[in-house]
Amino acid sequence: MTTNLNNNEVNNLSKLNYSVLIEAKNNGYQATVWGLPDCQVFAATREDALNNLHTLLNSRLKNVEIVTQEIETPSEHPWMKFAGMFKDDPQFDDMLANIEAYRRELDAEMAEYYRQLDAEQGKE
Repeated sequence: MTTNLNNNEVNNLSKLNYSVLIEAKNNGYQATVWGLPDCQVFAATREDALNNLHTLLNSRLKNVEIVTQEIETPSEHPWMKFAGMFKDDPQFDDMLANIEAYRRELDAEMAEYYRQLDAEQGKE
């Protein structure tokens, strides 16, 4: 897998939109940028919390760069090399039958468990 940095794009980042989670706490408001838990402030009023968060984000983004990367995916799915690897294995059908029998056994156990739960709830 390869990645390419897109240098030819000019990103106009004069405005960024972000979602803010505002929670009323005992002594004020907590504002958190959604997805950035370390961008969080606490203030006495909702407006102060939003203003403080805005200031925090401005100072944090002051010396950063946001870039776009293009990621090239492999042409073949990585699991395709395993497709059909058991087609000539004489034990494969037996293994599938064992898995199917085990699943039926588990399903029967769960069905019995739920019948018992229903019976207990019916008695209450």
